[in-house]
Amino acid sequence: MQFSKLFNYRPLLQNARKTFATSSSRQQEIRRVTLIPVDVTPVRGKDGVYSIPSKCIELMHVNKVGLKGPLETPIGKGHRSLNLAVRREFNLFANVRPCRSLQGHKTLYDNVDVVTIRENTEGEYSGIEHEIIPGSIIQCIKLITEEASRRIARFSFEYARNNGRKLVTAVHKANIMRMSDGLFLKMCREASKDFPDIQFKEAYLDTVCLNMVQNPNQYDVLVMPNLYGDILSDLCAGLIGGLGVTPSGNIGENVAVFESVHGTAPDIAGKNKANPTALLLSGIMMLRYMGLESYANKIEKACFDAIAQGNQKTG
Repeated sequence: MQFSKLFNYRPLLQNARKTFATSSSRQQEIRRVTLIPVDVTPVRGKDGVYSIPSKCIELMHVNKVGLKGPLETPIGKGHRSLNLAVRREFNLFANVRPCRSLQGHKTLYDNVDVVTIRENTEGEYSGIEHEIIPGSIIQCIKLITEEASRRIARFSFEYARNNGRKLVTAVHKANIMRMSDGLFLKMCREASKDFPDIQFKEAYLDTVCLNMVQNPNQYDVLVMPNLYGDILSDLCAGLIGGLGVTPSGNIGENVAVFESVHGTAPDIAGKNKANPTALLLSGIMMLRYMGLESYANKIEKACFDAIAQGNQKTG
């Protein structure tokens, strides 16, 4: 899996919660044992503080690559999503989530291999919402732009080409939201013309959800607006065993943040129960982004072999 061939990164490791701190310590031990030629800058947030440390933001601007665990944001007024804040700060426009079946991790499906690519900066998640009548009517604005749609469309085709993928499917609801999703779909169609070696298809979101649980093999790379991607990527994760085994990367022009997207699970912190697979595989994605393919392959093989042999210690 290739994103770019860039070197001399110094990854930032953000310990946001205790559970992640346990998993991230395993990451650093793996780095020490495998002699990965990178320096890591750990950043620890304070328990109970729903903010991203300013030091973390400053270091990310310098280091350009980050690995983070789940961030918890309270529901309700006055609390903006911390994940959204990270994506906006660094303009991480593409969320990439590979979903591949793991031998030894039994699920209803054993041959899933799809990649969801989600536009990460706009749509219903633009954060543009307000009260029309306080307490009774709320309005949320869906923002779709030509620039962002073209960028994510081209990214998807480039990803497919660089990773030996043969098909890109644009997921939309342009039959209902004719202007907003219509613009997104138009940009996907235009981008497809520059990639004649990659097959292009279009599909309604509801149709994809139906087909995905019946026969996921018909899909390869799927690109979609923000909200659809949030929902569909979790559905795909469910096919392979859940968010605990699903890696994720948020990619910008010159910055990338890789993450596990499951919950914070503070109730099992320190009990050796948290599944580190998602964070480990996200770290492998990070290494490949940095061009450290051989190190990524070694760690990935060790991880997959352990799962296949039933040697995992947590679940």
